[in-house]
Amino acid sequence: MPKGYWLPQIDVSNPEGYKAYMAATPPAHEKYGGVGLVRGGRSEVVEGEGRSRIVIREFPDYAAALACYRSPEYQGARLLRLPHSRCDFLIAEGYDGPQPQASGTPAAASRKGYWIAQIEVTDAEGYKAYVSALFPYVGKFGARFLVRAGAQEIVEGRARPRTAVLEFPSYEAAQACYRSADYQSIKKLRHGKAKVDLVIVEGHDGPKF
Repeated sequence: MPKGYWLPQIDVSNPEGYKAYMAATPPAHEKYGGVGLVRGGRSEVVEGEGRSRIVIREFPDYAAALACYRSPEYQGARLLRLPHSRCDFLIAEGYDGPQPQASGTPAAASRKGYWIAQIEVTDAEGYKAYVSALFPYVGKFGARFLVRAGAQEIVEGRARPRTAVLEFPSYEAAQACYRSADYQSIKKLRHGKAKVDLVIVEGHDGPKF
């Protein structure tokens, strides 16, 4: 069964006030099995737009991710966030299909790296060439898809209609893949075929909840 993911992007206007929200969320996350993969580490917006704080939280399935957000425990905590931040909050279904074949995989680090891409495809037929070239290429950098155009629900703010999340062995591997000459050539295949917001983020190796 595919996992579920929270993918909020947040601009915090009052860091001190925001701490109360962070302190109030663990009971909801623990109840629904939501594990923090990314929690405000280093990030780089490489295409389009993105907010300053990025979170990825993984749940046992999509239903659990939705239920956690809608729960009284989380909605009570959410009220503590609203006065101190602006948020685009997306909940996405995970991907459990075939993965890119790893080859020459970079060394793993204590903190993984991630691409979060929000995509609006404007030419579905033309976009297929990009997808076909991307899938095998990212395997050279040890990437695997966590989210790949499954079901999603925008619960706050805005997001594009299609989402992909790739996990890399390290933040540096995620950056190197994007910056490589080969990927930049592949990227040209989607020019004029899609609008993309893409952020590269560093993983979290602290408390799960």
